Amino acid sequence: KARLTYNLVWSWLSGEAEPDNEVHQALQPHIKNLYKLFQALHKARWARGAIDFETTETQMLFNADGKIENIVPVVRNDAHRVIEECMLAANVCASDFLAEHKQTCLYRVHAAPSEEKLKNLRAFLGEFGMALAGGDDPHAKDYAMLLEKIKLRPDFQLLQTVMLRSLKQAMYSPDNVGHFGLAYEHYTHFTSPIRRYPDLLVHRAIKAVLAGEGYNPAQSWDDIGLQCSATERRADEATRDVENWLKCFFMKERIGEEFDGTISAVTGFGIFVALDAIYVEGLVHVSDLGQDYFQFDNIKHQMLGERTGQRFRLGDRVRVRLVRADLESNRIDFVMAQAAG
Repeated sequence: KARLTYNLVWSWLSGEAEPDNEVHQALQPHIKNLYKLFQALHKARWARGAIDFETTETQMLFNADGKIENIVPVVRNDAHRVIEECMLAANVCASDFLAEHKQTCLYRVHAAPSEEKLKNLRAFLGEFGMALAGGDDPHAKDYAMLLEKIKLRPDFQLLQTVMLRSLKQAMYSPDNVGHFGLAYEHYTHFTSPIRRYPDLLVHRAIKAVLAGEGYNPAQSWDDIGLQCSATERRADEATRDVENWLKCFFMKERIGEEFDGTISAVTGFGIFVALDAIYVEGLVHVSDLGQDYFQFDNIKHQMLGERTGQRFRLGDRVRVRLVRADLESNRIDFVMAQAAG
């Protein structure tokens, strides 16, 4: 009936603006009903105990010459969430329909965390006097309740990051083990057949059921699931590589500048720092951390100086200086600002 944008719809729902033509006015009752539906679905998501991590997506703004002018966070509003909840509902309906008709398909599965990851997470949380409920078999609700409990803590981002990293990656499989993070027993990808092959397969399977037939692709479902999962990872890596190259290109002109940031990852070879203002991440090599021998602690997500006791932990605030932005390797290198002199 109309070509709408997220921001336009949100301006109506939030009361910031009124529809300015007859077509838009006629849509208002439907949009308001849809918003009520979203609120009901969102409430059901909370009751189900789905995990809702707070992450920041970014976008690059380019100038007329095609150079990056700035990197800014993507601001989401409830109009985005309305569509998201509708897509989740459609995916669940498609999955339920195929399960009910015993038609094999590719489910989008997200297995529960491994025993080792859970053990490490509990050890880490114990350092902060906290615990994840659920014993050896926690549910998404246990994660969601802990996230709600720690929301107002100053170290929330640190705790959330460690919790997020304890989870497995979602993948495609004909073996339906459910979706841990979304707290669904049945879930598949159905809503993007023009850009995602697993969705197209689900459409073919539904089409076959509606025609009273069965759908069996040329390859085995297991093989297709593995191939689609691997292709998804490769596409994610390609996206990341392009973004990293663009960020290196953006930072090349800023060598020597100092930035404030947060430690976003700790490894045996150094710490990664995510900058506050421009959403760029780079490495401080272990040899540039200071005049000490630093021990890497995988469970506590930290580097600890043997002699000085100086500690660099995931989530700590640091000030760094940019020393290298290499377009060949897509690598950005920092040194600690105080040690840069």
